[in-house]
Amino acid sequence: MPVIVLEARDFTSPLFLVRTLEVLSSCTAFSLVASMEHNLNNSPDWDKFRIFCMFTWCFFFVVTFLIHIISIIQFHSLIPISWKNLTMMVALLGALMSLSSFVVFPWRVMDHTTVSARALAAAVASGLTFLAYVFESCVLRTQAHEQRGYISSLPGFLKIIQLWGGLQMIPLILSISKLQTGPDWQRWVPYVSYGVCVFISLVTLVVILGDFAGRCLLPFDRFLAAFSLIGVLLYMLATVICLTKILQMSGTESKQNYPNLIIVETVVSSITLLAYTVDLAFSIKLLCDRSHM
Repeated sequence: MPVIVLEARDFTSPLFLVRTLEVLSSCTAFSLVASMEHNLNNSPDWDKFRIFCMFTWCFFFVVTFLIHIISIIQFHSLIPISWKNLTMMVALLGALMSLSSFVVFPWRVMDHTTVSARALAAAVASGLTFLAYVFESCVLRTQAHEQRGYISSLPGFLKIIQLWGGLQMIPLILSISKLQTGPDWQRWVPYVSYGVCVFISLVTLVVILGDFAGRCLLPFDRFLAAFSLIGVLLYMLATVICLTKILQMSGTESKQNYPNLIIVETVVSSITLLAYTVDLAFSIKLLCDRSHM
């Protein structure tokens, strides 16, 4: 298949412009933070959240830049993946992860005593990145029905929220593990639950992107229902443990950053649990509708 370059009017399309803004703003954010040696928070867990923010900006800069180039040369038809699902997944996950970085960077990374111009510029660039990804997801959502994939549907969006929730737990549990003084099982049970759910989310998205659903031994909708049920049970257990940690906090832990981190973990875990619960309801409804056909 020959490679066809876009026409001149395509370089002024909303999708082209918003992806250009995503590349520029994410590049600006991680470049400014990488050049900052001072004016960073001196809390013991700031480096973990700084790495999280830097990884988010760098990863989505690279992925969006590749998608941008492939769209320009129209090379996506030669790639053995579902392009419409890939672009929507990057837009939705990029919006959620950029929102997290936009909140985490001023909260845990910036030095609140002496705020520098570079830190403020990096925070603004992170906010622009979030808005750009939100706009791209809206543009992709308004395309013709045949140009939209599974990720554009509500169940597909719930899969992205599930992956986002698991990824948020990585810097949180790394910071909480050094402050927690309770029993070891309260530490490891949520960690295992989060890890299993992230693995399930990644497997599900790989199957969707690769169009491998037809090659499964069992109908893929049954796998989705089983994965959603596992996620509900594991996140329900993790959320209960998080609430237990809040009730059992000692006076020493309350003086540190432990309460804030536990509250954030509980909120993210509850949001992810809600996503798995709604997704399970959709999966059960789909199975019931197909059984009556």
